[in-house]
Amino acid sequence: MANRAAYFRLTIKEDGTYLMLYPGEDIKRPDLRDIDEYLRWKNIEYDREAVVKAVSGFTAFCCVKISPKQAAPQDESVRVTINEARSQAVGRFYPASDNGKKLSRDDIISSLLLAGVKYGVAVEELDSFLEDPQYSTDYVLARALPHEEGKSASITYHFNTDLSRKPKLNEDGSVDFHQLETLNPVHEGDCLATLTPAIPGKPGIDVTGRVIRPANVKRIVLKQEKNTKVSEDGCHLLSLVDGHVSLISGSIFVSNNFEVPADVDASTGDINFEGTVMIRGNVLTGFIVRAKGDIIVDGVVEGAELYAGGQIILKRGIQGMERGKLKAESNVIAKFIENAEVYSGGYIETDAILHSKVTARGEVIASGRRGLIVGGETRSGSGISVKTAGSTMGTAPLMEIGCAPELMAEYRRLSEELPKMEAELEKVPKTYSLLSRRVRAGEQLGPDKLELMRTTCQSKLRLGQDIKQSMDRMNELQEQTEEQSGGCIRVKGVIYPGVKVIMYNITYHVRSAMQYCRLVKERADVKMIEY
Repeated sequence: MANRAAYFRLTIKEDGTYLMLYPGEDIKRPDLRDIDEYLRWKNIEYDREAVVKAVSGFTAFCCVKISPKQAAPQDESVRVTINEARSQAVGRFYPASDNGKKLSRDDIISSLLLAGVKYGVAVEELDSFLEDPQYSTDYVLARALPHEEGKSASITYHFNTDLSRKPKLNEDGSVDFHQLETLNPVHEGDCLATLTPAIPGKPGIDVTGRVIRPANVKRIVLKQEKNTKVSEDGCHLLSLVDGHVSLISGSIFVSNNFEVPADVDASTGDINFEGTVMIRGNVLTGFIVRAKGDIIVDGVVEGAELYAGGQIILKRGIQGMERGKLKAESNVIAKFIENAEVYSGGYIETDAILHSKVTARGEVIASGRRGLIVGGETRSGSGISVKTAGSTMGTAPLMEIGCAPELMAEYRRLSEELPKMEAELEKVPKTYSLLSRRVRAGEQLGPDKLELMRTTCQSKLRLGQDIKQSMDRMNELQEQTEEQSGGCIRVKGVIYPGVKVIMYNITYHVRSAMQYCRLVKERADVKMIEY
């Protein structure tokens, strides 16, 4: 194989030392710096001006005298250089002078050892040179075994860990402070986090034989805290309960309780939680709190809405401003209820009910220092206990006792709808009869009139069925009401005139003030009995 780089060679003659310059294919002239380094390496005195002149004017092979002294014969040699990273050792070969010896493989390996190379000798490069020597050309004679960096373990969280939540911008440019995702609700069995295990690195060896160690990788394990479980492979953290998940100091916690340390406002947004919600401050107007467990509020609920699968406990009460709503599947306990709508699947206990619409499947108890019910509507499925009902100001409440409040509401709805359906049914025969007479008189009715006759007939049948079903249902509700007629209204203080009482669909108006009495149903009447 022909040399592709220009090179040089020493020749020793009787009158001194000469340098022969050979042209290359790609690199046309020898490298002056390479010549300088070689001659200094071999400790040969030379006329540098002659060398510079020869190289500068070089166009074809030439021979230039560089010293009048005869240098010692030079063997074929290799100069080894190790790069700074010690990732490879490069050898540059130089030809032998007259009477110089050729290099063997062992000679090259010895040169590498002398240069400090102890690992990664590239035997194929040595053989390539020995088979087809090319001078003034770099050969990579040794290569390091590169190290492989590892990868630290990482955890992917399947819930929001960003505590710097920002409100959502609506399409109209307004800001939605309700949907801030302050909660991370989870269900039993949900995967909370996934661990990607660490991958250790592999060490390498540089050409000097030194071990190249990869950087240490960070190893992590998923920590099993309360209400969580680590999978058998250690790579998944699962929730054992329905609740709220949070990341605290690198640990994942699932709680059945969610605590709001201050107010429910624009900084928290609406809350929707699977367990119990505890609010240490107030619930401001316009916000909604939903919980499958209890809702406990230390402060005041304003014109907000609270929905609980368990109890609602308001340590100070609700000032609803005619917007506030409370709905609990279990009990409602509040310091006071004012201008609000309240529903309880259990009992309601409060110190005062003021101008509110209150409904409970169980008992309504207005006890405490005031024990007051003024204005509004108070309904109970079993009984009402109150200290003071109504007032001298004339803001008389309605107090109703019956079966389950939702059944009572259904009865009232049906009683309102039934007259409307009957009135509509009365109109149907008139329309149908009018059209029928025209047909009997031989008149040809148009398609629209015939269609009207058909729909009128269908309406008559449908209305008749609806009326029958409504009446049957009302009778059924009436029977249930009569079966559950053991409740009463207990007045432990004063009940004022103007209070309207409904007990199992029997209405009674209080005409004069009474103290320490009970209102009970007796047959088809409501009676007031003194204690």
